[in-house]
Amino acid sequence: MKESSEATVYDHLGELRKRLIWSASILLLALVAGIVAAKPIVLYLKHSGPAQDLALHVFSPWDGVRIYVNVAFAVAVLLALPFLLWQLWLFVSPGLRTIERNALLKYLPFVFVLGLSGAAFAYFLIFPMAFEFSTALIQGVDLQETYGIAQYFSFMFNLIIPMALLFQMPIVVLFLTTIGLLNPDRLGKFRKYAYFLLYFVATLITPPDIISDVLVTVPMIMLYEISVLLSRRTYRNLNR
Repeated sequence: MKESSEATVYDHLGELRKRLIWSASILLLALVAGIVAAKPIVLYLKHSGPAQDLALHVFSPWDGVRIYVNVAFAVAVLLALPFLLWQLWLFVSPGLRTIERNALLKYLPFVFVLGLSGAAFAYFLIFPMAFEFSTALIQGVDLQETYGIAQYFSFMFNLIIPMALLFQMPIVVLFLTTIGLLNPDRLGKFRKYAYFLLYFVATLITPPDIISDVLVTVPMIMLYEISVLLSRRTYRNLNR
């Protein structure tokens, strides 16, 4: 019995090692593609949106290198994400129940789509709005604007990444509903707390004015309500 248990542990470790090697290899190949794509992406981001009328500076020799590497790595993760999710699926699926395996296989592809949607929403709406607000505040107190490229890109990614994650809400709710951990009644009872939590998140990632907060909170509340509707439909289909 003990030998069988040890063999099972070794099998799991061997499988994990295999998946990690495959994932690292694909991520490395994607990083090569990311390095090639980094320059045009940085140039596009620099010459579009709020940055197109700005002179961005570097304050240390490593600023430009850090931005280049960060963008290359972000592109690599984005390109490799479908394969990484597939490797995760291959590792965890043997230990899941049939309903959990089916749910993961069904919903995982939408993670990529919703992540891109959240990133686009943040870049084309929230980021310009936040930048214009901060610029107006700086000019209002008669300060000279001097922007570093590292700070500019950091400000941008600090808005894009949280929104890309928040846009996963419908998928998370659908998955938890499918495996029985959530239901529409619980989501309905949690609604007022969810609204408060979403508004709180909006205040953290937007400029400190009520208009910006509302412009971000409303889409997130819509996402929550869409999640409730999808949960209700899924719950009804599961209990027919």
